[in-house]
Amino acid sequence: MLVNGDCLEEVQKLVDKGVQVDSIVTDPPYHLTSIVERFGKEGSAPAKDKDGAFQRQSVGFMGKEWDGGDIAFRKETWELFMKVLKPGGHLLAFSGSRTYHRMAVAIEDAGFDIRDQIMWLYGSGFPKSLNLGKSVDKKLGNERIKTGQTKTHSNKGMPQAEERTAIGAGAFGQEVEEEITVGTSEWEGWGTALKPAHEPIVLARKALSENSIVANVLKHRTGGIHIDACRVEGEKQTRDSNPVMNGGKYAQNENADREKTTPDTKGRFPSNVMHDGSEEVLKIFPQTGKSGGASHKDRMKTNTVFGKYNKYTEFEAYNDEGSASRYFYCSKTSKAEKGKDNSHPTVKPLKLMRYLCRLITPKGGTVLDPFMGSGSTGIAAKDEGFEFIGIEREKEYFEIAERRVSVASPLEEFMK
Repeated sequence: MLVNGDCLEEVQKLVDKGVQVDSIVTDPPYHLTSIVERFGKEGSAPAKDKDGAFQRQSVGFMGKEWDGGDIAFRKETWELFMKVLKPGGHLLAFSGSRTYHRMAVAIEDAGFDIRDQIMWLYGSGFPKSLNLGKSVDKKLGNERIKTGQTKTHSNKGMPQAEERTAIGAGAFGQEVEEEITVGTSEWEGWGTALKPAHEPIVLARKALSENSIVANVLKHRTGGIHIDACRVEGEKQTRDSNPVMNGGKYAQNENADREKTTPDTKGRFPSNVMHDGSEEVLKIFPQTGKSGGASHKDRMKTNTVFGKYNKYTEFEAYNDEGSASRYFYCSKTSKAEKGKDNSHPTVKPLKLMRYLCRLITPKGGTVLDPFMGSGSTGIAAKDEGFEFIGIEREKEYFEIAERRVSVASPLEEFMK
């Protein structure tokens, strides 16, 4: 079910109708523009002050009105979202590295249990930095030296005079070619910000309604995360081994009890770090070899009566080598999957969104995205076999989502 409307109003309608969802996977506004810089769009009312914080500034990321304000920083927002979530249901919400803390605190204050912080590493972020050397030269009237070289960068939605570019892995700005110049002032080479290369994702859970996680899962089908469905690809070799001490080294003990197993190819246990597989990210990780002799699953056990080793478990090893990035989930993407007619600046990789939906949603469950944007979460939920409710306020993006997501749901009839 796709809805074009204000998420607070539309989620309240779901609550009033008694609708409950199994998970919330969303990418809310990051509110990246400094609170002191938001003066509102032309003709808008002055920013209001409530409890010492500006509440309704209208302009945020890339000059977009939807990124202004503070909806993701309000406890009341997440309190409302919690009402439509089943007991034990999980929430996954993206944020910017500079503003994550404000969103996470609001989520926690609303009553959610913060379970973890997931880091998504990417190589497609654009620096949003002011060239201090160039700006100082411009102010002082200094002449800069032309190098004869040019550079290409994205400055969609940013003032060209400040050489600011789009921030965030999903930002597909307009590429601009510019001649490179150098100055001689002491501020040449100085800037104001680092290149963004990660976005934090909060993993939170609504309180259980039962006295144990098992009871909650059996009653509501929520409370756990699907580990095996999100394991990191990689072939693991398992071989049984029953060593005994022989001259300070482990040797094979043919008389010990053996635990027989088959090769385990489920993959590595999922972690709280993910990446996009880009060249920039892969360079961060060192090269590592094979696991070699590996390690015991469990240490040797002894027979307390005879003092002999009587039972051993298997060695586990992965027969792979290369970049240590293989230990973490990789969500490769391309601009092509965004679509030709998609103007949304922060589109997330479909593979990543499928992974996140799969991680916290039970089979046949319903995923809610109250900040749907251009519908990537909806496509992902549908591909994974989940029901989907998407809410988007901006008509432009809602129409894009309608073209990208085809969701037929009996809930639409129920909500009429």
